[in-house]
Amino acid sequence: MDRNRRAPDAEAWGIAPHFLDQRGRRHDLSPDTARALLAAMDAEDERPPAITDLRFARAGRPLDLGGRWRLHAEDGTRQDVEGVLPDPPLGYHWLEGEQGRRVRLVVSPGRCFLPPALRTWAWAVQVHALRSRLSWGQGDLSDLRSFATFSAGLGAGLLLVNPLHAPAPVTPVQRSPYYPSSRCFRNPLYLRIDEVPGADAIGSRLVWLAEAGRALVASRHIDHDAVLRLKMAALEQLWARFDGDPRFDRFVAERGETLQRFATFCALAEKLGPSWTTWPERLRGPEAPSVWKFAEEYADRIRFHAWVQWLLDEQLAAVAGEIDVMQDLAIGFDPAGADAWMWQDTLAHGVSVGAPPDELNTQGQDWGLPPFDPWRLRQAHYGPFIETVRACLRHAGGLRVDHVMGLFRLYWIPRGESPARGAYVRYPWEEMLDLVALESHRAKAYVVGEDLGTVEPWVREALLARDLMSYRLLWFEADPRQYPEVALAALTTHDLPTVAGLWSGADVRDQEARGMRPNVPAMAGLREMVKKIARLPDDAPARDVAAALYQVLADTPAAIVAATLEDALGVEQRPNYPGTVGGTNWSLALPRFLDEIERDPEVHRIAAILRER
Repeated sequence: MDRNRRAPDAEAWGIAPHFLDQRGRRHDLSPDTARALLAAMDAEDERPPAITDLRFARAGRPLDLGGRWRLHAEDGTRQDVEGVLPDPPLGYHWLEGEQGRRVRLVVSPGRCFLPPALRTWAWAVQVHALRSRLSWGQGDLSDLRSFATFSAGLGAGLLLVNPLHAPAPVTPVQRSPYYPSSRCFRNPLYLRIDEVPGADAIGSRLVWLAEAGRALVASRHIDHDAVLRLKMAALEQLWARFDGDPRFDRFVAERGETLQRFATFCALAEKLGPSWTTWPERLRGPEAPSVWKFAEEYADRIRFHAWVQWLLDEQLAAVAGEIDVMQDLAIGFDPAGADAWMWQDTLAHGVSVGAPPDELNTQGQDWGLPPFDPWRLRQAHYGPFIETVRACLRHAGGLRVDHVMGLFRLYWIPRGESPARGAYVRYPWEEMLDLVALESHRAKAYVVGEDLGTVEPWVREALLARDLMSYRLLWFEADPRQYPEVALAALTTHDLPTVAGLWSGADVRDQEARGMRPNVPAMAGLREMVKKIARLPDDAPARDVAAALYQVLADTPAAIVAATLEDALGVEQRPNYPGTVGGTNWSLALPRFLDEIERDPEVHRIAAILRER
């Protein structure tokens, strides 16, 4: 034991010594929590290691390199530099110095892409809930494309969709899109099988599968397991007849090693189960020799899973051809899933991400998601983070970053402890925002940060300075006239009450039925606030309340206003009740089919209100 070594300094390692909750009350870091979080980082020294092989710069600003360097630019060009690089090019480059020293150079615009004079509106859509009579049990990308065409005709500028991230390709299917196996790839359940190349040629073989799939829409409850079994059976038939396609080859080359590893994980999961932590030790790392041997033996199956991802990519591109799609980047991923398997060396183990107790969730939340260790992530030159952001911006007109505070700090909860025993860990937010800005410009897509909950005041200023749009909810902010222009405004989210649920009181009853502890006074106060803003009596129909509230949002300065289909259709249930599992969470279809939604007078009523803005 080194007697001269000092104990790790929690604050130096990014652990906040205290935080203020929504009421301004101070919560101090406990010694036990500090020790648990330091252990999760494998912190042994007083301070984290210095990382000298990574530099960030801004485009258009001279960069003082100090000494002689050769710039190996991302586009393949080379340039000898002595002292100052006058105009560093955007992108990811390498600097080579004396004695072969190499430094990663990231040159960012510093600000996200933002179209001039942006002022539009959107539908917020849970894709699985948007079903047609041709759907196999749940909504798919063909349904979304049809709704995109319809929405564009109503004057909408974009669709805001739930995360399309991939679960493990086995049953039982993980229903929550916010607990994916991988954020870099898509969910096969969103495929429209009838539109897969080659489906026409073997139509008779798919008839019984199609009939079984379409029979599932008789119930509003989505049977994800049944959908997966039917679609995988159909895809296997189509794969057996696939003769190749240059577009597929380009996709495989473009997605590279990450796609190969993800597809390998899928094949392994089919053999051994979805949790890599229970696999034989020799298969628990993507670079293990046994994994390479498996990849050789099951090359066809691995290529099948890559092909499925290409099909999803093609169908999503078709949706984006009709209207801008704002994709949703979940805050994390399954600790036993593909991303955790691929990038386990950059994670903090023994902790999970969540939220402290607040007014609407008095117990706090443990989301069960593993956080990136900020120091290990930086040592990896942010590779996993860049891959994830880039993947979610593919075929996107915009990106909603779930819990954008996660770029600044995350609430870590030691394993086995209650959410109240957690603490905040800081992240290198300036560098992470530089990366988001760079990827935003490359994709020509604007970015919205979900800046809800416990947010330090300076954070919103930092986001605005980067042209990263704010996310404002009427449920949380009663004076929409104060919303900034660079913002997306909405009434609610998938985790909060719908208008009908709040107005009728059904939401409180649903929470109680699920074993939650609703803050009844807060919910009553929210209803009173809604009544005051809508200027309607207690016995007004929920549809009139929704229309009045969207009229209020339409008059705000916010660049984008998003309306939910649940509010337009008078749905009382939320898509998700945080802190609960099972039930209707992520498994309840909308009460009307797509063609009925497109004829629904309340849908047209809200669209007309928002179109006039």
